[in-house]
Amino acid sequence: MLTLTRSVGETIRIGDDIEVHVVEVRGGTVRLGFKAPREVAIHREEVYRQIAEANLLAAQVTADSLGALAAFAPSAAAEEAAAPESAQPAGDAPTTPPEA
Repeated sequence: MLTLTRSVGETIRIGDDIEVHVVEVRGGTVRLGFKAPREVAIHREEVYRQIAEANLLAAQVTADSLGALAAFAPSAAAEEAAAPESAQPAGDAPTTPPEA
């Protein structure tokens, strides 16, 4: 872990796109300001963990739901077995040549 000392009004840069500003220090609390592209998510640690846990649960529910739905969907093998072998698709009826 990199540890830096900064005073109020000073900035730390992360890469080319992220700036961390020390806004205020009061007692044991530090207020920070962040400038970053919109696609960069910035969360407090406890919020980040809640989001990660919710995403994990949502992924599990989705996998469980797909498995449950698969039980109701007919498989391709079952559909082929149920179709009569001698049936011809419509429009493919045998034709006799016209008599001359």
